[in-house]
Amino acid sequence: MKKTILLLYVISICLGCAQNNVENQNVVATQNGKVEGYTDGEIQIFKGIPFAQPPVGELRWKSPQPVKDWEGVKECMEFGPSPIQNTPEPFLCWTEEFIAKPEPLSEDCLYLNVWTPAQKKDEKLPVFVWIYGGGLSSGSANCDIYDGKQMAEQGVVFVSLNYRVGVLGFMAHPELSEESGHNASGNYGFMDQLQGLKWIQENIAAFGGDPNNVTIAGQSAGSFSVNAQITSPLASGYFDKAICQSGGILGGRLMQDLNTAEGQGVKFMESANVSSIDELREVPATKLQELSNNPDVGRFGVVLDDYFLPKDLSGHFKEGNHNQVSVMTGWVTGDSNLLPTGEVTKESFSSMVQERFGPDADEFLKMFPAKTDQEALQSQQKMNLLSFAGVSSYLLAEYMDKEVWLYEFTHVPTDKPGFPNYGAFHTSEVPFALHTLDQWKRPWQTEERKLEDQMSAYWVNFAKNGNPNGQGLPEWPSYNNGGGELLTIDTDAMEMNTKYSEEFQFLSQD
Repeated sequence: MKKTILLLYVISICLGCAQNNVENQNVVATQNGKVEGYTDGEIQIFKGIPFAQPPVGELRWKSPQPVKDWEGVKECMEFGPSPIQNTPEPFLCWTEEFIAKPEPLSEDCLYLNVWTPAQKKDEKLPVFVWIYGGGLSSGSANCDIYDGKQMAEQGVVFVSLNYRVGVLGFMAHPELSEESGHNASGNYGFMDQLQGLKWIQENIAAFGGDPNNVTIAGQSAGSFSVNAQITSPLASGYFDKAICQSGGILGGRLMQDLNTAEGQGVKFMESANVSSIDELREVPATKLQELSNNPDVGRFGVVLDDYFLPKDLSGHFKEGNHNQVSVMTGWVTGDSNLLPTGEVTKESFSSMVQERFGPDADEFLKMFPAKTDQEALQSQQKMNLLSFAGVSSYLLAEYMDKEVWLYEFTHVPTDKPGFPNYGAFHTSEVPFALHTLDQWKRPWQTEERKLEDQMSAYWVNFAKNGNPNGQGLPEWPSYNNGGGELLTIDTDAMEMNTKYSEEFQFLSQD
C-alpha cells in the first residue's frame, strides 16, 4: 500500500513538472520582462507586446519612450488596442478582411505582435516587419490579411506593429517644436515605427530572430512609412532591406513643410477652443479625433521637419544621404483609382497637359495620347497610377546603390458572389504577398493559390537573402542591374518587360 501511495506521489510530481513545461514553453524573456504567448501548429505567437510607454497624458505628441520594466509574466495572447481613428468599417472594395477591428480603439496603442517558427532562441531567423496602410489616418496590425502565421511557416520571424495615426500621430505645432529639443514636431507615427525597430534590435533574438537581418515592408501608407524609414538618418542601421508596395514619399504626396504643418496645428488648436498644448493634452482623444474630421482643418501626414525627414527631400536622395538598402517595390494597376479623374475629355486632358507641361506637352502626349475621350481617360488613369506609385518606385531604383526589384501586380481576384468586381484594386495584392488568401473569403481558383505561393515566396526569399529569386520561381532580374525591366505579376503572365520606362524618365525630370 505504501509503495502504491509513493508511486502515485512520484507520478503526480512528474505530471506536474510536465504540465509546468507545457505552460512555460511559450514564455520568452524580453529585456523589460517575460511575455507568454501560445502555439498554433509549429508557430509560437505573441500578441500585444508593449514596445513603448503609452503615449498618453504628457507623452501625447512626444517621441515614443522606451517601455518600462514589469514584474512576473505578461500574458500576450490577444492584439493590443488599435490607434484612435474613426470607427473602422468596410467600404467599397475593402471588405472586413482588409479593415482594422473596430474594438478596442485607444490612445494607448503601441504594441507589436510576433509569429516565430523558431524552436530555440539562437536560430537567427530573418525578421520580416509589417507596417500597415490606412492613409496615415487609420489602420492597425489587428487586421485579418496581416496574419503572420503562414509567412512564419516559410521560415521568417514575422512582426507587425501599431503606430499613431491622424491628429495624434502627425500633428505639428510651434509649441511642440519648441519643447521637442530639436525644433521639430509631427511624424510621431514614424517615430513609433522606429521605436518598434529599436525594440526588435534589442529583443528579437529571444524569439529566434536575427537582429542583423531585418526587412521592413508595408503597403500604401505602410509603403510611405517604409520610404520614410529609408529616408531618415535616425533609422540608419535598424534594417537592411525594404519592401514598398503602392506608394512612396518621393512621389511628393501627403506631405508638408514644417511651417505649413505647424500652421495646420495652430488652426486645429483654435478649433478645439484651447490656447496651449497643455490644454490640448487634456482634451479626450476621441474628441480630438472628432475635431480632426473637420475638412477645414486639413489632413495630417508627412512633415518635412528637418529632424526625422529632411527639408529638401529630393536633394537628400540625390546626395546619397538616405539609407542604402536593397529594395523591392511596385504597385497594383488599381492604384490609379485612388486619385480623382473627374470628367475627362480629349479637350480637357489636352488643355491640362498644355498648362502643366508647356513646351514639353507634345512629348507628353506621345506617351499619354488623347485623340478620343476614351483614350484621354485611359491616359489620365495611367498618369494617376504612375504619379501615385510608379514614379516613387522608379526613383528609389535610381537613387539606390544596391539592387532594386520593381513589379506591377495586374491580377483581378476571383469574383465574390453578389459583390461588385473592383478589378486589381489597391491592397488586393497584400493577401497574395503575405500568403493570407485563407483570411479573405472568396472562392479561390487553383491558379490563384499558385500565384499566392509564388508571390509570397519572392517576399520571403528577399527577406532571407536580399534577393527574391529562388528555385521554381520565374527569374526576376533587378531593375537597376537588369536593363530597366519590371515584373508583371499575374496568374497568366509572370513576365519581364520595360513598360513605362519612357514615362518614368519624363515624369521624374526636374
